[in-house]
Amino acid sequence: MTLYQLKPFFQALLKPVMIGLHKHHVTPNHITLIAMALSFITGAVLTIFSRPGLFVLLPAVLMVRMALNALDGMLAREYNQTSRHGAILNELGDVLSDVALYLPFIMLPDSNASLVLIMLFCTVLTEFGGVVAQTLTGVRSHAGPLGKSDRALVFGAWGLGLATWPQLAQWSNAMWGIAIILLVWTFVNRCRSASGDEA
Repeated sequence: MTLYQLKPFFQALLKPVMIGLHKHHVTPNHITLIAMALSFITGAVLTIFSRPGLFVLLPAVLMVRMALNALDGMLAREYNQTSRHGAILNELGDVLSDVALYLPFIMLPDSNASLVLIMLFCTVLTEFGGVVAQTLTGVRSHAGPLGKSDRALVFGAWGLGLATWPQLAQWSNAMWGIAIILLVWTFVNRCRSASGDEA
C-alpha cells in the first residue's frame, strides 16, 4: 500500500483546476517546468539560509508539487497532449526536483552528508527502477514502500517536525538510515515488477 493508490481521489479533486488551466492554454510541460522551478527555488532557500525553522516550507511545497505533478499527467491524458519530450521532461523533472528539495538536509546540524547523498542516490535509483519496469512491461512501476508520494509525506512531515521542534535534528541521521533501507526495498520491489514477479 502506497499513497500512489490514492491518486484517483486526488485527481478528482483537481479536475476543475485542470479544466481551468486548459482554458488558459497551459500545457503539461508548463506545469512540469513550474514544479521544477518551485523545487529549485525552495531548495536554494533552504540551502542558503539552512535554519531548521525554514523547513516548514517543505511540506507546503511538496503538497503543491504533488498537485502540479498530478495536473500535468491529467492534462496530457485528457487533452491528448502526451509526447516523448514531455515524458522525458517529466521523469527528469521528478528526479531533479527530489534532489533539489532533499539535498538541503545536508545543512542540518549534525547531519551526515554521506548518508544524505546515499539517500539521494537511492531516491534516483527507485525512479530508475520504475522506468525500467515501464520499458520491459509497458507499465511504470510505482511499487513502495517509499515511492515519490510516500517520500513527500515522510520528508514533509520531517520538515514540519524540524520547524516546530529543532531538537529533532539530532535524530536526522537515524531518519536517513531508515529512508535508505526503505528506498532499497522500493528499488527491489520495482525490479521485481520489471521481471514479472510479485512486488
